[in-house]
Amino acid sequence: MKSTFRMNAIGLVATLVLGLGVGGARGQDLEFRSEIIATCLLTQSGEMRSACVGIAANDCQTINDGGGTTVGMGFCYGREAEWWDARLNDAYSQLMKREQADDAEFAGMASAPVKAPALREMQRQWIAYRDSLCEYEAVQWGGGTGAGPAYYACLVVETARQYFVLSDRLAS
Repeated sequence: MKSTFRMNAIGLVATLVLGLGVGGARGQDLEFRSEIIATCLLTQSGEMRSACVGIAANDCQTINDGGGTTVGMGFCYGREAEWWDARLNDAYSQLMKREQADDAEFAGMASAPVKAPALREMQRQWIAYRDSLCEYEAVQWGGGTGAGPAYYACLVVETARQYFVLSDRLAS
């Protein structure tokens, strides 16, 4: 049931965003300005970075004719989710390399715990948690068309949050 909903929600939003026009605008015709997020992050630190989450999706919905429709919202949140996911993947990759190097350095010490496998397992469990959380958020819409945008809005928030966790670890 869980994966069925996710596939249905993702398929619905993808079909709407990529295939059907709303108000004369198709998903690929909508403007998404990711630089808004990067600029915001330059001015915020710590907990204040959360003000940058969702900012480009909200802008996208405002500046585009049709951006406030279900299709437009799905497109805008989907694009921002992709933006945060790319940063998360980069932070994870960098952190994994660092943890693997630490593991190699301390490989001969019996009391040294290994970091890379712990990071990998944490990330896998986080993905399962994020997906379940966002599916739960989407089902609150009772099968309505708001489920897709709700799912992607949740992905934006949760992926950004995890990016901050990993990027903070990298900075330490």
